[in-house]
Amino acid sequence: MSRDLRRYARQTNFRLIVGFILLLFIVGDGLIYWFYGQGAALMGLLCLVGVSMPLTLILIALWIIDWVANQNKTG
Repeated sequence: MSRDLRRYARQTNFRLIVGFILLLFIVGDGLIYWFYGQGAALMGLLCLVGVSMPLTLILIALWIIDWVANQNKTG
């Protein structure tokens, strides 16, 4: 029985990131809604999306750079 520890680590990291994002959006924005109301929750959601967009673009750029580097290494 072989174990692919890199795949396990990648899968675990992915699950932790998705869990954090869901926790941030659902619990964080839910608490804003509960304490301050709908308008503040919509503004909080807008801020969370605004912050996540540059981070997403950076991650996509790094993924593309990694993909190009791996293509040049194997090809």
